Amino acid sequence: MPGFSLAVVKDGETVYAEGFGSRDPQRGLPATPDTLYGIGSITKSFVAIAVMQLVEQGKLSVDDPVSKHIPFKLGLKGNPIRVHHLLTHSLGVPSLGTSTVALYRGIGADTGIPWGSVDDFYRLVNGAQGEVAFPPGERFFYHNAAWRMLGHIVQERSGMPFHSYIKEKVMGPLGMRRSTMNTDEFYADPDHIVPHWKKPDGGVESTKFPYPNPEENPEFSFIAAAGGIASSVNEMAEYLKAQIDAGKSGGGLIGEDSFSRIQTLHIKRPDGCFGEHGYGYGLDVTPSFLGHKMLGHGGSILVSTAHMAFIPDMGAGVVMMGNSASLPYEEMTGSIFATMMGREPSEAVPSIAVKKRMSELAGVYETYMGIEKVSVVRKGGMLYLEQKDLFTDALVPLIPEDPIMESATFYTLTDGVKAPIEFVERGDGGIDLFIERYCYHRKQA
Repeated sequence: MPGFSLAVVKDGETVYAEGFGSRDPQRGLPATPDTLYGIGSITKSFVAIAVMQLVEQGKLSVDDPVSKHIPFKLGLKGNPIRVHHLLTHSLGVPSLGTSTVALYRGIGADTGIPWGSVDDFYRLVNGAQGEVAFPPGERFFYHNAAWRMLGHIVQERSGMPFHSYIKEKVMGPLGMRRSTMNTDEFYADPDHIVPHWKKPDGGVESTKFPYPNPEENPEFSFIAAAGGIASSVNEMAEYLKAQIDAGKSGGGLIGEDSFSRIQTLHIKRPDGCFGEHGYGYGLDVTPSFLGHKMLGHGGSILVSTAHMAFIPDMGAGVVMMGNSASLPYEEMTGSIFATMMGREPSEAVPSIAVKKRMSELAGVYETYMGIEKVSVVRKGGMLYLEQKDLFTDALVPLIPEDPIMESATFYTLTDGVKAPIEFVERGDGGIDLFIERYCYHRKQA
C-alpha cells in the first residue's frame, strides 16, 4: 500500500494522528493526517444520520414502505420492504451488484449494464423481483443498492441533491469542510491521494477516483450514498467524536434517541471472533469486544479503503485509511483498543493469535530419512497441505477443529469424508505432523 493515515480519539480529543508512506508515489508526496482518501462504505453511516434528521423533521418514518418515497417495486405482497429494512441490509434480496457496476465503470472496466441515470438504476433494481429470497427483516444481505435508495429518499424528501444535503446538513455542522463527494473538489485539494488498484499478483497501479462528479448529474448523485465520500482522518476524527457523544451534549446533528437507534443491533450477522455481531443503521455492532460495545464500519472503493471504530463507554475511537486495498484494518483497530485497555494485542485479539499459530505450524516436513515430504503453507488466512512429487501435485486446505486454533487438530475433507491431521509439539521444540500412516518431522520453518 503506497500510503496510510491514522487518527485516534479519546475523551473528545484527537490524541494521535499520523501519515505513513506516500499519497502520490510518483511525485514523492507524503501521506498526512489531512490527506483525503475515499472512505467507501463508511459513507453509509452519514446517510443514516441524514435519514434520521428527516425522521425527526416528520418528513418520513423508518416504518414507511420504501415505495412511498421512490419508484421501488420489489417485495412480497402484503409484506412491503420498509425504510428500516434498507437501513439494516435486511430487505430479503441478495446483493444486486450495483457497486460492481458503478466502480468498474469508474475505473474504465464496463460491465455492460446501463448506468447513467435514475431510470437506469431502477431498471436494474426493479427487474430483480425473481431475486427476492426472504421476507424483509429475516436475513442480512449486505446491500449497496439499498443505500443508494436511501440516498434517493434523502434527496426526494429534502428537496436537495443528495451530495449537497450530506455536505451541508451532516458534514458542515461538524466542520468537515474539506470532506466531499465532488471529485473536482477532491482533485483540486492539494492534499489528496492518487488511488491505487491492487492487482491479483499483489502489485499496485495508479488509477482514478471511481465515482463521477455528482455536480454533473445531480439527479443521480445518490449513487454515491453507498460509498462516495472522500475525507481525511483528521476530519473523520471529528465525526467519531460526534458518534461517541451520540447527541448527549445537545444541539448536535440528531438527538439521543436517533443516535441510539443508529447504534442499536437490529439484525444479527454471523458471530465473529468476539461472539455476537450484527448491524444497526449504517454501523456494525459488536456487543462485547473485550467487555465493551464496539461500533464501526469499513469501506472500500477498490482503489482506496478505510475503517473506523469506536467504543462509547471508553470515549475512544480509531479511523484509518489507505490508498489501495487489503490491510487487516479490523485487526489493527482491535490492537489499538486493546493497547488502550492495557492489554497485549497478541493475546487479546484472536486473529493475531491465529496468524501467529499458523506461522508456528507452517514449514517443510519430512518422514523418516526424508523419503516423503510435504509443506504446510499459509494462504488467504488458512493453512494448506502442499505435496509435490513424481506422482502428486496437490494443495489441500487444513480445516481447524477449533477456528481460533488453540488446539492443533485439523482435518481434510474428501467426498464428504473427514481425515484427521494432527500437529504435536515435541519437548525439544520440534513439531511432528501425523497424517494417516505417516509421521512427518518439521525440518524447515
